[in-house]
Amino acid sequence: MVPPSDDPRSISVIAVTANDVIAALEARRQRSRPVVLRVTPPFSGRMRARLHVAESEPSTDEGVPGSTDTDAERGPPEPLHVDPRAFVGSDAPPYPRPADTGDALRADSDADYTVDRHHDRHRAAVASWRDRVRDHFVAETTIETDRAPVRVDVVVLG
Repeated sequence: MVPPSDDPRSISVIAVTANDVIAALEARRQRSRPVVLRVTPPFSGRMRARLHVAESEPSTDEGVPGSTDTDAERGPPEPLHVDPRAFVGSDAPPYPRPADTGDALRADSDADYTVDRHHDRHRAAVASWRDRVRDHFVAETTIETDRAPVRVDVVVLG
């Protein structure tokens, strides 16, 4: 077994729960919050990413490949913040917008528009999205680290 490391390039597999990824995607869409899946050091071949609300989006200016920082200058490793979109394919269904469900209700000749009916239809559209997005998880993805991008396998739990 390889001992834990400060180097995120040692990661080969990231495990995530389906519910954490879906919650992060939804929170980003509904509230524009910097919700990520966080991987905390020390790093090893197989890591778990957990739901986390970041203070802010991670900076991409420091520690990028080609930087002159040495390992000694880097200090202790920072947790990795992975955008939840990295875990679903580009063909994943878009998150339903209330305006779209309202328009669909207004266009439905079999139903009269009411605020309650709109709310119920939108809630059903979100529930359907949560089910359908589960079919779009990727088997591998690339995560950005302060040293270099890393290609990892994805294991979805739950």
